[in-house]
Amino acid sequence: MKTTKELQSLGTGDLQKRLEEFKKELLKLNVQVASGANTANPGKLRQTKKNIARINMLLHNKGEASTPKHG
Repeated sequence: MKTTKELQSLGTGDLQKRLEEFKKELLKLNVQVASGANTANPGKLRQTKKNIARINMLLHNKGEASTPKHG
């Protein structure tokens, strides 16, 4: 688990890499849940979602949100 303070010390490039890693991990966990397999750590799904939200918040605050801005 990464705390917000640990993530704040990373640059935007590192945050983008971590975001991609967490998204891949979330995809794997969602496949496990959908297939009905028991996960080794059921709290990992929730924690991964929270980490993605933390990174998105930090990127947004730094002005480099992962979603394109309309306007």
